Amino acid sequence: MSAERTLARELWLRIETLHAVTYFGEETQVAARAAGLDGFWVGYFALRAAPLGQVAPGTVDATFANFAPAFVRRWVPRCWELVAPEAALDVRSTAAAETLRRAAPGIEATATAVAESLDGAVAAATAIGRPLFAANRDLAPPDDPVAALWQRCTTLREHRGDGHVAALAAVELSGLEAHVLIAAERGSDPVDLQRTRGWTEDDWAAAVAGLADRGLVDGRGRLRPAGAELRRDVEATTDRLAAAPLAAWSDADASAVLDALRPPAAAVSGAGVLRYPNPIGLPPVGGSG
Repeated sequence: MSAERTLARELWLRIETLHAVTYFGEETQVAARAAGLDGFWVGYFALRAAPLGQVAPGTVDATFANFAPAFVRRWVPRCWELVAPEAALDVRSTAAAETLRRAAPGIEATATAVAESLDGAVAAATAIGRPLFAANRDLAPPDDPVAALWQRCTTLREHRGDGHVAALAAVELSGLEAHVLIAAERGSDPVDLQRTRGWTEDDWAAAVAGLADRGLVDGRGRLRPAGAELRRDVEATTDRLAAAPLAAWSDADASAVLDALRPPAAAVSGAGVLRYPNPIGLPPVGGSG
């Protein structure tokens, strides 16, 4: 594995952990309900899509890329009837900062230490073909340093996510097909991915059949060598695209950022804010190493 890929993957492990509190933190759930978002999924779509503005379901479907279109349309545009995007932006950063302070005391020092490096990576990243990254990048940074850290992590996380969608499109995989391959690779029950992404059993079966026709899985949905190779290629492309803006860092910068972000990410990981395993495919962060 190249040093470039190692940096991109190791950074993702940290920033994804800090970013994801906005979906699973108790503080976000309380704040979302107070803002009028009366359930997990309507809150999820409002909070994540808010930087794009009051967008239609098709935009959310295309940019999020892994949800069933009918599932997206259950929550969008209903979410905008409950909360304006501008209000959702405040909810998500403020509540995320509260969760991070609770789970990782002392995170203010980390926020200050990595701000310049993370800003440099954001500035070095291209926005071409990356709508969620571009929309997050263009937000004014919160005054609160911890909320600003969360936003910086979120911006880079969405940069990686946009690149992952591009990697899937390049090999003609849909979001559903990508999930089928992931479940096959892990040997896991697909029910969790179906339930949390809105796909039906019939949808899943049709995707398995299509992938079997391409020689990527067998008729029972088990990964074939060609499917395993394609999965590796997609992840390698995702890492390569995510690593591009990190070239702005020196080796010392990269080490300093990874070292600074590990303790709060490990604290969040160990605080019970996120569940493991999870649909994100995010593993727990250890406190050392």
